Amino acid sequence: MTDTRGPQGRADYEGGALPGEREKPAGGQQPYHPPQAYPAPQRTAEGVRRPRTGARTAPRTRKARLRVAKADPWSVMKVSFLLSIALGICTVIAAAVLWMVMDAMGVFSTVGGTISEATGSNDSNGFDLQSFLSLPRVLLFTSVIAVIDVVLATALATLGAFIYNLSAGFVGGIELTLAEDE
Repeated sequence: MTDTRGPQGRADYEGGALPGEREKPAGGQQPYHPPQAYPAPQRTAEGVRRPRTGARTAPRTRKARLRVAKADPWSVMKVSFLLSIALGICTVIAAAVLWMVMDAMGVFSTVGGTISEATGSNDSNGFDLQSFLSLPRVLLFTSVIAVIDVVLATALATLGAFIYNLSAGFVGGIELTLAEDE
C-alpha cells in the first residue's frame, strides 16, 4: 500500500501521539470550526431570542408527491391470500352464528312446518327443511364457498397486479400527494 499523505502527513503520526495528545500549534491559531448551516440565534440583553421579521406563525405542512410505479405480484398474492383466508374464516363464523340465532328464534321449525304442509300429501310428510338445513350441512356449504373465494380472490388480485404493472408502464402509475399533519 502506498502512503499518499506526503511528508507533512506522515510527520503527524510518526511521533506516536494520538491527535488529542499532540501539542497545540504555535502562533495563536484557533481550532478549526466547520461552517454553520444556520447562524447562531440572536440574543438580547435578557437572553431571549428575538423573532425574525416576516416569520410565519402558522405551522408549515410538508407535502410529498409520490408515484406508485409497480406492484410486486408476489407480495400482492401473499397479502391477498392472507386477507381472503381471514374473510373466509369470518364468513364461516358468521354463518354459524346466524344459523344458531335463527334456530333459537324458531325460524326453521316454523318455515319447515309450512313447507312440509305445502309439499306433503296424504301418503308422505313432504319436504323436511330442518334436516336439509342442519348446522353441519350449512357449515360444509359455507366452507366450500370460502375455499373457492380464497382461490379466486388470490388469483384475481395477482392478475390485477400484473395488469396494473402493464398499464403503469404506459401511463406512469398512480400519483399520490402525501401531507404531514402537525
